[in-house]
Amino acid sequence: MTLEQIVIGLIRIAGSLPVLRWAFAGALIAIVVDFSDLFWMGVLDLGGLKNYQTFDKWADVVYMLTFLWVAIKWDGPDRKIAIGLFLFRMIGFTAFELTQVRPILLAFPNVFEFWFVFVAARKHYWPSYEMTRERIVKWLVVVLVLKLGQEWVLHGGQYLDSFTFFEAVENIWNFVTFWS
Repeated sequence: MTLEQIVIGLIRIAGSLPVLRWAFAGALIAIVVDFSDLFWMGVLDLGGLKNYQTFDKWADVVYMLTFLWVAIKWDGPDRKIAIGLFLFRMIGFTAFELTQVRPILLAFPNVFEFWFVFVAARKHYWPSYEMTRERIVKWLVVVLVLKLGQEWVLHGGQYLDSFTFFEAVENIWNFVTFWS
């Protein structure tokens, strides 16, 4: 393990902890910190990050466990669905670790993450919003579609694999300013 892996790993762990105090804001922080790997890999020169996909998936488990810790305290369908989606992702995580085949990550998307963010936002901003069976299905479809889109960008098309953080920001800036 390189010093760079240790530093980025500690950053990822620290970024996971706010969710234990602030479910919604903490989840957003954890997700942003998760994506910060591209930045840190471009800035740090401490031995590199060998086998990034495996490192990233293990670091994801850290924030997912903090999400799960919070979700276990929920009740009703919010809790049951969160636990089920966590277990579903852990099956995919295990299969990926055993095979290193990235399309497995598409077959087992981390819908748990987006479900958690949705429920945390709902509990924070709309605590009286009633979750009927129909609404649960609708919201599960929404978070599934959004997560599948993200998983495709990351693991299907692998569109971010060839970018450093700074290159990604520059390309986004060029795209935005092209239209102005």
